[in-house]
Amino acid sequence: MAELRAHALAVVLCSADAIALDALVAPGHRARVLRTAPDETLFVADPGVAAEVVREVADRIAALDDDALVLDVSDGWAAWSLAGDDAGRALSYLSQLEPPDTGGFVQGDVARVAAKVLDEPAGLTILVPAYWRDHLRERAIVDAGVTT
Repeated sequence: MAELRAHALAVVLCSADAIALDALVAPGHRARVLRTAPDETLFVADPGVAAEVVREVADRIAALDDDALVLDVSDGWAAWSLAGDDAGRALSYLSQLEPPDTGGFVQGDVARVAAKVLDEPAGLTILVPAYWRDHLRERAIVDAGVTT
């Protein structure tokens, strides 16, 4: 049976010209890069390195687009880890999205809210706007039968 656990993550937003984002060198192994729109990239990292990620991304994107915006938006997101061998099956009860490829991510409707689903070594991580935190937990328990 899949298990759902709250997961602490930092989320850094970079909004810039698509060409600048295409040329941006990511801050290495400390952050995962999620290109969510042509002019938007999210960097997902451990909360302990959030300030470093903001600084590195801001420094690097400024050389490519002087109108770029880089913000730590962690407070606006809630992350849940869906762990266990049944994580993909549990996701199927919450969404029509296919689980992402190894190391990838998908975005779309999960439990009737906009979400991002990341493949992780131990299962899946689901990011939702923070105000949907409890909704996702309740839907996962009721609809997918996960434990917490």
